[in-house]
Amino acid sequence: MLRKKKKLSKKEIKEDKLITTYYKALGFFEENKKRIMTFGGIIVAVIAIVWFISYQAGQKNEKAGLELSRVMTLYDNGSYLEAIEGRQGTNVLGLKKIVDEYGSTENGETAKIYLANAYSILGRLDDAYKYYEDYDGSIEIYQSAALAGQADYFSVKNNFLEAAELFLKASKISASNVFNSDYLLKSAINFIKAGEKEKAKDILNSIKADYPNSQAAREIDRYLLQIES
Repeated sequence: MLRKKKKLSKKEIKEDKLITTYYKALGFFEENKKRIMTFGGIIVAVIAIVWFISYQAGQKNEKAGLELSRVMTLYDNGSYLEAIEGRQGTNVLGLKKIVDEYGSTENGETAKIYLANAYSILGRLDDAYKYYEDYDGSIEIYQSAALAGQADYFSVKNNFLEAAELFLKASKISASNVFNSDYLLKSAINFIKAGEKEKAKDILNSIKADYPNSQAAREIDRYLLQIES
């Protein structure tokens, strides 16, 4: 005599599906174990490599920051040549050495700006331009400084239009940069020298409107008169 088939409860159906899914997954794993382990190993290796590179970069950046802090005393005291070359017989590396060894780090990029500044102050403009142009850091105030340094170089070389554009670009990097009004004034001055008087006038008026209490604003009128004359 045939027995009536027992009706499964919802719980039993779920448990049965779970067991079936488990065995299917187990079977798939067994069939493809070698492939899965190889792929998983690759992922783990890639993660490990990325972590190691990131860790090494962090360590290198910290070392660059330490070296930069040591040499900044020389820079701040006006010993620019010594700041560039380092102090013999001490653990103070020069800015040039820091850039050579750590230039790919954020602190190494910062060292490029101070190195360029030191060269500029000493009148070695081509050397200064090289490092201003090479700056590739993410700190906005130094991005502006790098552009302004290049602008100064072109202004000295009588390439006034290039200088004006670079000063203008430097002023637009960060709205909170305290040097923006100075960059704008220098941009206007170079536009005047390049014969672009209308552009210069617009910039001078923007300084008056946006930076009325700045030193640059106090110098605007004489340049406006120069444009009108």
